[in-house]
Amino acid sequence: MTKKPSYEKELQKREILMKDEQTNAWYYEDHISAIVNRARKEGAFDNLEGMGKPLNIDEDLVYNPEKRLHKVMKDNNVLPNWVKLGKEIDVLKEELKSYTVEYNIKKTVESINQKVFQHNLTCPPTAQRMKVNLEDVLKK
Repeated sequence: MTKKPSYEKELQKREILMKDEQTNAWYYEDHISAIVNRARKEGAFDNLEGMGKPLNIDEDLVYNPEKRLHKVMKDNNVLPNWVKLGKEIDVLKEELKSYTVEYNIKKTVESINQKVFQHNLTCPPTAQRMKVNLEDVLKK
């Protein structure tokens, strides 16, 4: 008669449940973090000086992948795509104010609305933007 593996052993196989060697405590770790941590222990990141700017990674962050991602991006001056799109939308809206030819206005409004669509797909719900209404712009 074979014994079924315990739930803890099954999680260890999947590299979800990990044991801290220093504190002897168990904690959960996602697959990607397990790969990165294993590579770090093996010294894969030790000689990266010639490979460009090294990332500043704070080891003391509580397990929260999204929080960690935003902190690493902020520390390394990397903007999310939706923030870049928001800046592009603002520039196009300023340019739109100076146009007098209807063709240029229509093309710019189309471009703004395409960027607003892409922006709204990737940004948090509180940062959503409204599309520009062509009729409202032509009335001005």
